[in-house]
Amino acid sequence: MRWEAQELKVTDPAALLPLAGLVRSIQTPDFAGVTFHEVVCKSALNRVPAQSAMPFHWTINPTRGCLHRCTYCFARRTHEYLDLDAGQDFDTQIIVKTNVVEVLRRELARPSWQREHVALGTNSDPYMRAEGRYKLMPGIITALADSGTPFSILTKGPLLRRDLPLLVEAATRVPVSVAVSLALIDPDLQQRVEPGTATPKARLELIRAIADAGLECSVLAMPILPWLTDSEDQLDALFGALAGAGASDVTVGALHLRPGAREWFMAWLGREYPALVPRYRRLYGSGSYAPKDYRQWLGERAGRARRKHGFDRRAPRRWARDAASDPAPASAPAAPAAPEPAQLALF
Repeated sequence: MRWEAQELKVTDPAALLPLAGLVRSIQTPDFAGVTFHEVVCKSALNRVPAQSAMPFHWTINPTRGCLHRCTYCFARRTHEYLDLDAGQDFDTQIIVKTNVVEVLRRELARPSWQREHVALGTNSDPYMRAEGRYKLMPGIITALADSGTPFSILTKGPLLRRDLPLLVEAATRVPVSVAVSLALIDPDLQQRVEPGTATPKARLELIRAIADAGLECSVLAMPILPWLTDSEDQLDALFGALAGAGASDVTVGALHLRPGAREWFMAWLGREYPALVPRYRRLYGSGSYAPKDYRQWLGERAGRARRKHGFDRRAPRRWARDAASDPAPASAPAAPAAPEPAQLALF
């Protein structure tokens, strides 16, 4: 069924007023229960606030909201800026910037553009299933490479394999970093926590495909879930699977629960693991992040898994605002976690 035939006839214009540049809203049987709001955007490059701990200045998010439905996603609260909720709306009301490639090319052509590193996958996954319909990423990759702009991509989506030839070619002209988000390899638990994402097996195959294409593939093993995925055996299995798939580096981080994500995740935990709710309330009672002693304990445990599977002998690739602010790898063996660590993406 053609998407053009699925345009919604909105009877209450006020309901969509927060969506600046709205062209149309679309539903399709291929994405049951999801509405795509196609908008024309005025900007493609987003400047990261100066006070942010993120190690880059610029991001691109072709979409807002995410089909992955990860219960812990820190970006959920950003939907509230649109007068949408951080729970069901974040999973089902997806904003698509249909003209993002055209706008990006204009911005990259400005004399003021300094060709700083640009990160994709920081607020929504650029390779969620809808990218198969909208095909925005090939134009974005080409625009960045044509302008001489280095970039990175973080994803849970095996659809990235479609663009591997483009990424390999881009890497001959600019620095390109590719990372896959994978922290859960128990397929049953993974599908309960991240019901809209590809299976662990599919993501391990994606890591292998990236490595076989000649690109380094780092992995963000975030979030590690207290009492659910942080045992010695679980971390050993995770690092072993990632090493076997050819990952170049692994960064580990404990779950953090910002407002918006906190309510959604705790509701899920109450349904799935009610006995753990009091423990989580104690662990996260004083803020969004797990206490420093837990994070340090997790870092030491992950450090042992790193050494066992040879990741300590692999030089990690990092990008940074400048040399002075380059953060130490969060997963370095025995390194204490920072007081308020930055999760590099919504995953």
